[in-house]
Amino acid sequence: MVKRERIPGIQERFGTAVKFRREKLGLTQEDLAAAAGIHRTYLSDVERGSRNLSLVNIEKLAAALAWKISELFAYVERS
Repeated sequence: MVKRERIPGIQERFGTAVKFRREKLGLTQEDLAAAAGIHRTYLSDVERGSRNLSLVNIEKLAAALAWKISELFAYVERS
């Protein structure tokens, strides 16, 4: 039997993109959560890929990461 490589879902890829950018900017989860106006544990769930975000929160995170929404999703698509 051939093992198939698991392809990460959109939530996981989105979380990876957020974490990548946050770390590149030298921000802690607390810093980014405060800048985006969300709770740190919510951000932690996002980065782990266990949250299905609303458009409003996607926009908040993109702004806090100094990215356009399209730039954030471009990174998601590359992941």
